[in-house]
Amino acid sequence: MRERIAGLFNLRRDEVAPVLIAAFFFFCILTALMMLRPARDALGMRSGLDSIRWLFIGTAVVTLMVNPMFGWLVARFRRLQFISATYVFFIASLCGFWALLVFAPGMVGERSGQVFYVWFSVFNLFVTMVFWALLADRFSSDQGKRFFALIAVGGTLGAIFGPWLASRLAEPLGTANLLLVASLFLALAIVAAWLLVRVRPDRATPLDATTAVATRNEEAVRIGGNAWAGIRAVFSSPYLAGIAGYVLLMTVVATFIYFTRLQMVAAATDDLDAQTAMFGNIDMWTQVAVLLLQLTLTGRIIKRFGLGVALALLPLAMALGFIGLAVYGSFAVLVLLEAANRAFQRGLTRPAREALFTVASREDKYKAKAFIDTFVYRAGDVVGAQTEGLLGRLGLALGGLASVVVPLAVVWAALGLWLGREQNRRATASVVLASPPSDGASPR
Repeated sequence: MRERIAGLFNLRRDEVAPVLIAAFFFFCILTALMMLRPARDALGMRSGLDSIRWLFIGTAVVTLMVNPMFGWLVARFRRLQFISATYVFFIASLCGFWALLVFAPGMVGERSGQVFYVWFSVFNLFVTMVFWALLADRFSSDQGKRFFALIAVGGTLGAIFGPWLASRLAEPLGTANLLLVASLFLALAIVAAWLLVRVRPDRATPLDATTAVATRNEEAVRIGGNAWAGIRAVFSSPYLAGIAGYVLLMTVVATFIYFTRLQMVAAATDDLDAQTAMFGNIDMWTQVAVLLLQLTLTGRIIKRFGLGVALALLPLAMALGFIGLAVYGSFAVLVLLEAANRAFQRGLTRPAREALFTVASREDKYKAKAFIDTFVYRAGDVVGAQTEGLLGRLGLALGGLASVVVPLAVVWAALGLWLGREQNRRATASVVLASPPSDGASPR
């Protein structure tokens, strides 16, 4: 069976086990997240769309405050220790919300719903960021290009399974107990992280071979540095700044789609249960589209055209999608646009974007990546939310959004192409530097 799986998905035999563990790891994370996301969106709408725009600002502030704390964990503790501590913190938070719902339901209101919205937004980013940081640390650049998309299939299956499981358990267990079920999946994610570190993939590049001795006892060594190193690295490295710029533009456009969806759902119904059901159905069909893309095209696109083209396809698709939405303006077109956005983003762009970090230093894979995937991501949300609100107040609506998205998409696509070339240059340079001289002479 292992040989058949390896041959089907372009894996070596020694890579099958870690890939399966990583896919299960991502499955557990996305199951937990997607069980709770529809309720998060519905609760956020209770105070109106303008309130959500302010919640985005609050979320960005919280992520900026949390980043030095996470950087301190990375500097002071071994890898599995700070990964486990991150997940245990969110498990404890879920148990706290569960206790509030069960033992003090009278305290649950608009304010607590806003707190849950901000907490979930931070939770969503950190648990996925830690997962991808560990993968960038465990796998080489070549391996990331070959099977990050395959590993992402596990997350897509979790994103489909999570809403389905919530719909089956909500009535017999109650909404509060769904938080405990989500906590169980996070606990399984911790187990998967430990297994992934223990089961080492076969390193294929000369760079991996030369660093094998140095990393043999890597779990006994702390990454070190200081809590602010990741933030400084992003502003001092053109490569990391480019990744940050790509993420910023991506989230600005995704936020345009998000608020357009909220407005159309709010216009369709004001019933909380009906809105939650509509959000759940959109999420489910979107994940089906993501799964189809991951299983059919993602690996082939990255292998055939490289990371740059894979990163450039999303902005081009979004430009075309917003033009279509401005022309037709129907709910069906919106669903297609959001499905395309998430399908390209999770099925193609995310694996390609995470492969960019395989050529970064180990400290940057955790600290700089945390800053980019949390604060920069949420900063894009804030910029997108405020821009969308301004265009709405000016009466520009969908046409105004399209006029903003199209030029952004051009810059966004160009940045993706540059990042793909730079990643390839860095990966090639690392292999050349790690290769021994062919004549047997000592390197100079």
